[in-house]
Amino acid sequence: METENTVIGRAEQLAFPEQGYSNVPARIDTGAKTSSIWVSQAQERDGRLEVVFFDQDAAGYDGVVHAFDQFDQLMVANSTGQMQNRYKVQLLVRIRGKRIRAWFTLADRSSQVYPVLIGRNVLRGKFIVDVKKGRTLKDAAAWRPTRLQLNPEQPTGEEEV
Repeated sequence: METENTVIGRAEQLAFPEQGYSNVPARIDTGAKTSSIWVSQAQERDGRLEVVFFDQDAAGYDGVVHAFDQFDQLMVANSTGQMQNRYKVQLLVRIRGKRIRAWFTLADRSSQVYPVLIGRNVLRGKFIVDVKKGRTLKDAAAWRPTRLQLNPEQPTGEEEV
């Protein structure tokens, strides 16, 4: 039985229920292979990865340290084409009522407009992207550090290599 794909726009609000985050603005990027989420801290300690999502200037920042027993690392090309070694963890994300467990790379997205980037690993087989729909840059403004100027032309695509 084939299920119908949900139509989403170029930006959406989503939730990470296991971490207690909701109404998080995300850029939808069909050019990115892997999804990414903003972290301000990530360190390995006693075989676990300890992570703090977002940073103190973001609306969703709570300073909570989230620990992951299962994690990995991979090389990705960032939005400027530079290679970076990043941690990745599996997170449960909810987009338009669909709950999806997927890998997210952990990145300093403080210079990006959106704190989360949703790539093909979340989109494939579940969503159709209509760029005329979805949220706008204004929806992400409260999540951005005050030092960041919103620029709709700023590249934010990331591609796993």
